[in-house]
Amino acid sequence: MDTFFDHVSKQSLIYLAIAIVGLVLLYLIASILVKRLGKNPKYLLPPLAFKRLASPLILIFLSFLLRMNALRDLLNLEDYGFWFKKTSTLLFILSMTWLIISLLKIVKHIVLKTYDIAETDNLKARKVYTQFTVLERIIIFIVILLAIGLALMSFKEIREIGISIFASAGVAGIIIGFSAQKLIGTILAGIQIAIAQPIKLDDVVIVEGEWGRIEEITLTYVVVNIWDKRRLIVPTPYFIDKPFQNWTKSSADIMGTVFLYVDYTVPFDKLRDELTRILSNTTLWDGQVNSLQVTDSKPNYVEARALMSAKDSSALWELRVLVREKLIVYLQETHPESLARTRVLLQQTDANENLQ
Repeated sequence: MDTFFDHVSKQSLIYLAIAIVGLVLLYLIASILVKRLGKNPKYLLPPLAFKRLASPLILIFLSFLLRMNALRDLLNLEDYGFWFKKTSTLLFILSMTWLIISLLKIVKHIVLKTYDIAETDNLKARKVYTQFTVLERIIIFIVILLAIGLALMSFKEIREIGISIFASAGVAGIIIGFSAQKLIGTILAGIQIAIAQPIKLDDVVIVEGEWGRIEEITLTYVVVNIWDKRRLIVPTPYFIDKPFQNWTKSSADIMGTVFLYVDYTVPFDKLRDELTRILSNTTLWDGQVNSLQVTDSKPNYVEARALMSAKDSSALWELRVLVREKLIVYLQETHPESLARTRVLLQQTDANENLQ
């Protein structure tokens, strides 16, 4: 023990002890504060909020300890002060990056838990989910990029190289700018989607002739879940530069049509009554739109359009299939003569004329 105190001053021990006690107190205060906020109905932090913050906080406190002269004096490693300070700086940058990302995820959890994207009328929820999902990735990307830059610039040699490069980077910057133009444009398109929201999570869209739902939005691409379980990967600039159909841009409810091609003898009033009966006997119809109109006529048939509405696109698809089938069955069973047909006129000539 005497040999241990030979190279350790009491002042160093006191400073180190005060620092450790202070950091432990700060850790306990943060723990109590976060747990109390978690019990407060106004905040309702997630149960694992402090566990997410504990590790980066410990690393931040450790980075402070590594920078103290008292610790090096205690360990008799005063000659390694440069490495202690450098490790402390890198550890602080790493832990702060980790802490910011953890806080971001906690804030996202608090905000999104009040919105249920599984509801039928989930337009507002999908807007919030889209904004937070895309902006979260943008912020994480920027934070990590800044952290890497700060870590590299903490080394004097790299900082000097960086300054010299920036000083002579006129032409090189232009070349890099042109090379990275597509990447920058893609990232900016992702930011624009988060702000303007031409698409949102779970939106029903038609892209490249494919019907599907927006499953995932990233900074560089969008995943569309096609109705047959395929996935269409679309670059984010596509939704800024090209036209596409969004069936749920402002609301989930939607109208659809069923076309029938029938004979001129079809009783339209009875067909309208049958359409009303079919819609009234199914829960797929939302009770808003019910119409049957003659939209075209051809030499061999008449085009009748049945117009109906449903609460969302999935229900509308099922409703259209049901109405089409039921109307065809109705015509087959009650008015078979009204089905579209081709007429041929046979004219009988006089037999005596044929003999002559």
